[in-house]
Amino acid sequence: MTQQPFNRPGAIDLSALKRPAAPAPTGAGGAPGGAGGAGGAGASSYAVDVTAENFQSIVEMSMTAPVLIVLFSRSRMPESGRLADDLATLSGEFEGKFVAGLVDVDVAPQIAQAMQVESIPLVVAVIDGRPAPLFQDAIGIDEMRTALTQVMQQLATQGMTGRHQPLGAAPVEDDAAEPQSDPRYAAAEDALARNDLDAAVSEYQKLVTANPADTEAAAGLAMATVLQRTQGVDLDAARAEAEVRPDDIDAQTLVADLDLLGGRVEDAFSRLVELVRRSVGKDRDRAREHLLGLFAAVGNDDERVLKGRQSLASALY
Repeated sequence: MTQQPFNRPGAIDLSALKRPAAPAPTGAGGAPGGAGGAGGAGASSYAVDVTAENFQSIVEMSMTAPVLIVLFSRSRMPESGRLADDLATLSGEFEGKFVAGLVDVDVAPQIAQAMQVESIPLVVAVIDGRPAPLFQDAIGIDEMRTALTQVMQQLATQGMTGRHQPLGAAPVEDDAAEPQSDPRYAAAEDALARNDLDAAVSEYQKLVTANPADTEAAAGLAMATVLQRTQGVDLDAARAEAEVRPDDIDAQTLVADLDLLGGRVEDAFSRLVELVRRSVGKDRDRAREHLLGLFAAVGNDDERVLKGRQSLASALY
């Protein structure tokens, strides 16, 4: 099944974007344009105003780690300006996993024209110089945080675990110039890069066992488990099986996993809530536990998870 563009929000299909064999250049630290965000965006060492003059340099930064470009207009669509501010804020929270490139289309209309943008707001991921649209609605910061967490986890499974240096930082030299990952998650990320999902689950489980309050490790464990369960699964065949076996726990939970990975988060939740509603005994417990795992993968503060928990409570009681 072909992934549709502008899926909002959630995991997207970035399978075509692969890390090239040649070493990725360093140099996020000296990026042009400065940090801080367009016209008052939240302060961040990983946000930069994009202009026609520095556009190519910023695209080249995507060889180190993703660049997320947001196109907006504060004057014509204030909510798009808030989206840009939120992306700048999140770029700081993600600590170099991506750089936020902020394009005010009123200031730099030639960029919007070059990217053939038909409407704003629009957020596009640029990876290894290649664009992949993420979403085009003025979603809230919590929803965006969840979506970007899923995108970064998906990229990690393809070996893309580099980080940018803070913009404007002094250049570093030799082997210190390599993009750095958080050492706590290095073993899990390395396993994901090898597509060794069993090892990734094991490494994340060690982190969660050692520190149950580590929400990033918990989310990583939940998502790695989803990837493990769906590895090699044919989506169309899974849907056909679920269609003819509506009360089969394995068939229904598998499609829910696939929906989650495809960005259809609410569909995944609804499928399992309804399964809980019509199941009894151990089957009901299995469906409920599976749904709780998907909640963890998305993030317990996500609005869709909060609604999903309300629906689950209604189905149970």
